[in-house]
Amino acid sequence: MFVMSNFLEAVAGVLNTILSIYSWAIIIRVLITWVSPDPFNPIVQFLSRVCDPFLDIFRRAIPPLGPFDLSPMIAILVLQAAQHFLVKTLIDVSIRMR
Repeated sequence: MFVMSNFLEAVAGVLNTILSIYSWAIIIRVLITWVSPDPFNPIVQFLSRVCDPFLDIFRRAIPPLGPFDLSPMIAILVLQAAQHFLVKTLIDVSIRMR
């Protein structure tokens, strides 16, 4: 059982890293939009392709309030909640399997 326990702990670590990187990608995407970037820049296009599908879910649920788009903040809060819940749950399960 220790092999499965170690595997779950490794999955928790990878998931934690992926969710952190995705949160930072959203933050960078928001910061870049403040300086009106070149839409043909490959970095801007990559961040748009990666972040916008997830942000669109929240944009449909919460429309912009004038010039303020709250969807990135809500998306990051959801990612943080999922990160804490899923990673902690996987680690707890792996500890109980030992």
